[in-house]
Amino acid sequence: MISDAADFLRTRLDARPEVLLVLGSGLGRLTERVDGGVEVPFETIPGFPPASVAGHRGRFVSGRLRGRTVLIQAGRYHYYEGHPPTVVAAPVQVAAALGVGTVILTNAAGGIHRRLRPGAVMLVTDHLNLQWRSPLAGPMGDQDARFQDMSAPYDPGLQAIAREAAASLKMELFQGTYAGVLGPSYETPAEIRALAAVGGDAVGMSTVPEVLAARARGLQVLAFSLITNRAAGLSDEPLSHEEVLEAGRRGSGGMVTLIEGVLNRMARIPERS
Repeated sequence: MISDAADFLRTRLDARPEVLLVLGSGLGRLTERVDGGVEVPFETIPGFPPASVAGHRGRFVSGRLRGRTVLIQAGRYHYYEGHPPTVVAAPVQVAAALGVGTVILTNAAGGIHRRLRPGAVMLVTDHLNLQWRSPLAGPMGDQDARFQDMSAPYDPGLQAIAREAAASLKMELFQGTYAGVLGPSYETPAEIRALAAVGGDAVGMSTVPEVLAARARGLQVLAFSLITNRAAGLSDEPLSHEEVLEAGRRGSGGMVTLIEGVLNRMARIPERS
């Protein structure tokens, strides 16, 4: 599946991408800022099913953004849709096969830490895999490393660049741990209290399998959470997917500007061969 999909994309893309950008719910506006964008819907790629979650269009967009050749993944697959780990991890693995060296992941998340209010951006410095599954279990490709060291899954150098970019924008950038849960229901207040007790600062239903797949292929990883709501029990407001999408659209401007600032700084660093 991975080699067939990569071969197909090579015939569609104008240049080898250097950076994969994975967009979370409501963050699709970044695709509008790509120069010379080439769009490839997921369902046209061998082995890729169509995206089925609202807010995830399911397409790759390739082009130039702030001095880097990027492959933007607008939409993602989730375990809660019934997809196996091989499908959830496939976009990242295909990007690696195309020569990508860096993955920048974004997601919409609920804020657990008291300082994480809607509109805040959190730099993910660690995660909790509470999805109870891994794309590294079962048969693996020749390019994967099964027993990957996860003592520093999020690249320290890229985190430093992100902090520099945020400071230049006078943007408050929180740092914390992302708790990845299975979903698709939102958490109960008791579950949020438990997540807080074990160190979770924000909670969402994605990202962790992509990080595992990226690290297994030797890619550098950077991740951001856009806080779209206070987690259950921390606000009187009911939670809905529609409200999460709307909050993501309203708050995506700061995230887009930050990512562009990161790419600007990365453009000064020679790409990996």
